[in-house]
Amino acid sequence: MHYNELSKTIKHRREILKITQEHLSELSGIGLRTLKSIETGKGNPTIDTIMKIIEILGLEINVNVKKID
Repeated sequence: MHYNELSKTIKHRREILKITQEHLSELSGIGLRTLKSIETGKGNPTIDTIMKIIEILGLEINVNVKKID
């Protein structure tokens, strides 16, 4: 999954759950400015930051090995 796709997924899931950015920021312990930049695809979050967000939103990340052609 590309970062832009992850950003859209986070925003979409947050909206489905009817959680504001402010509330997600409080729940995850991540700054509001950071969260906004992640959702717009402009941030450069650590995996720890992403994990905090997806845990609150009930999402998970899967890692796959790329096929070598």
